[in-house]
Amino acid sequence: MSAPKLIIFDCDGVLVDSEIIAAQVQAELLTDAGYEVSAEEMAERFAGLTWKNTLLEVERQSGLPFSASLLDKVNVELDDRLRKEVQIIDDIEDVISALKYPFCIGSNSSMERLKITLNRTGLYDRFAPHIFSAPEVGTKKSKPAPDVFLYAAQQFSVAPKDVIVVEDSTHGVQAARSAGMRVIGFTGGAHSYPGHADQLTEEGAETVISRHKDLLATVEALSIWSDA
Repeated sequence: MSAPKLIIFDCDGVLVDSEIIAAQVQAELLTDAGYEVSAEEMAERFAGLTWKNTLLEVERQSGLPFSASLLDKVNVELDDRLRKEVQIIDDIEDVISALKYPFCIGSNSSMERLKITLNRTGLYDRFAPHIFSAPEVGTKKSKPAPDVFLYAAQQFSVAPKDVIVVEDSTHGVQAARSAGMRVIGFTGGAHSYPGHADQLTEEGAETVISRHKDLLATVEALSIWSDA
């Protein structure tokens, strides 16, 4: 592979440390609804999925029906906590400033939530207008469908093989690989867990980093490594 022509960043757990907050809110509400689960388990099993798809998967696994009101309740509580608590992940601003390739965001979050987290952390203006919300662009299919990544590449007129995606979730890695893109796994968020890097690698990440200060060198290395 020659130098990439586009870098796509996932947002939650890659740019902003929001996945741990989401896991805490979701775990509390599911436990209250009769499905006892920890924030750590939520992060390991469901990070990267939309809350709707998470609920559907929990219902499928447990056989417990959940009230539709849980959808809205989580959104209200999570947005409130994100406005107050979410933090930027270390070193990403320096990385963005030093990148010599075009870059954008491809996320499962709604645009409304992306504005909350990116504005609070000062990143919105660094990426706008190239912020793509899977439920709101193209086919509107969320990861692990590859559609949001393919849509982003199309906006830059870049072939999928010339794209590198930075992802923290197995569902995101699946989406990027299905799109025909290369993936760098990221485990620097507070929600990371033992075995996280191995899971990302098993899903198709070519390498995994735990801090953004290693990203530039990793991208350069992928530019000369062959894609086995």
